[in-house]
Amino acid sequence: MRKSLFCFTIVAFFLLAHGDFYQYRACAQDAARPFAAIVPGARVAIIGDSITEQKLYSKFMEAYLLACTGVPDVHVFQLGWSGEQAGGFAARMENDMTVFGPTVATLCYGMNDGSYQPYNDEIGKRYETNMRKILEKMDSLGVKSVVVGSPGAVDTNFFRPGQNMGDRPAHIAYNDNLTHLRDIDRSLAKEKHLLFADVHAAMFDAMTQAQAALGKEYDVCGKDGFHPGNNGQLLMAFAFLKGLGVDGKIGEVNVDLKGTNSVTNGHKLLSGSAGKLELESTRWPFCFEGDEKSSNSTRSILPFTSFNADLNQFVLKVKGLDTANATIKWGNAEKKFTREQLASGINLAAEFSESPFDVSFKKLIEAIAVKQNFETYMIKMIITDFRSVPREVAENAELKQAIASFRKSLLSSQQQLELAVQKTLVPVKHTLQITPAS
Repeated sequence: MRKSLFCFTIVAFFLLAHGDFYQYRACAQDAARPFAAIVPGARVAIIGDSITEQKLYSKFMEAYLLACTGVPDVHVFQLGWSGEQAGGFAARMENDMTVFGPTVATLCYGMNDGSYQPYNDEIGKRYETNMRKILEKMDSLGVKSVVVGSPGAVDTNFFRPGQNMGDRPAHIAYNDNLTHLRDIDRSLAKEKHLLFADVHAAMFDAMTQAQAALGKEYDVCGKDGFHPGNNGQLLMAFAFLKGLGVDGKIGEVNVDLKGTNSVTNGHKLLSGSAGKLELESTRWPFCFEGDEKSSNSTRSILPFTSFNADLNQFVLKVKGLDTANATIKWGNAEKKFTREQLASGINLAAEFSESPFDVSFKKLIEAIAVKQNFETYMIKMIITDFRSVPREVAENAELKQAIASFRKSLLSSQQQLELAVQKTLVPVKHTLQITPAS
């Protein structure tokens, strides 16, 4: 019955066809920066299990790659699948990836591959075998820039509280399991000269610090113990962006109160006099939201990660200040700094919790969420079923053409949503006011 309905669906959508297929192509690596995977024209597939299908870290990554890197013509597609293990993706990847044709891929498996029990050699062997299958297929499909991401972590306080795995508390035993799988990922990445992201360490280390500061009720890996909220997902995005080799230099504004002012690429100085600058930026800092204590907030995890220091450097430097201090007003927010701080440079993205980019960034995130939701539907509800097309369909020229047309129609819809995302990436005008203070 399912196959018959599938065939009727293909024929019914035949007349909706339009658009073109994307073709695979190798990612041209910059010889000067061999680990910089994000180059103009990069097509990034974000792949993993239900944690990826939550479409949080994938949403943060896409927003960063589009708005913060300054690299033009970057495209992102998420391929998360709830409950999946590495072997499941190995079986579907050739069929499901072809619709997008990535040049770059990030992988995040292991949480389910650990089988929710203490580690043993059989678990490790099976995981390594399936990850090798994925990496070999990536190579054969021409996806040369691959970030082999480790599994994340389970929460110290929320993963099976009060339960044991073997002779240890469940969270200790399973985090040990995940570190073994992490080490397999690291070894495979090294062996095959691929990129690596230590998602486990990024989450576990921040969790240790955050729960010590904010208390046991603050979850980092999710209230269920392994599906993180916005805080933990930001840590995952951080690990993968570091793995991709982004430089984190959003921009620099140099102000000389007794001379000339300058800005770096991605920013334009519209006017500047008497310590007041009007700027226009096409390269945005990453923006955070939520309060400082909620696990559903990206802002709450910032004190326990180097996200701003490593990936979000929007620096203001001020020379020629005769007073000991100055008040910096950026948009509607203001803060006082010493002359020495301003001379060496302050990171606006880290110092100001409110920024002139917040509204634009929120619109970008919302548009990405709509697009990625469609991508989940597109892959899980339709594209993956092409593997199950009955032989009589596969050998029928007319129905083969119908299937191809249907794929094009779906891709065209995804491209329209991608255009909606692109339309949110408008230049942001903002002001900086430097006022000398005692």
